[in-house]
Amino acid sequence: MNQTFKVSGMTCSHCVNAVQTAILKTDNTAGIQVDLPSGLVSINSKLPRSALVAAIEEAGYKVSSP
Repeated sequence: MNQTFKVSGMTCSHCVNAVQTAILKTDNTAGIQVDLPSGLVSINSKLPRSALVAAIEEAGYKVSSP
């Protein structure tokens, strides 16, 4: 299932990598697309939204609806 999140706090490629790594630790088969300028993260995963949000927030970023 494809889900889109608005992630606050991403300012550089290191931040993008940190978010991607956090998601992949939760679901190593997830497809992830990050648009740094808009802060939008699209994730194709079978996990529930709450699990993906928790992974991103544990990495130190704030998640809201797009």
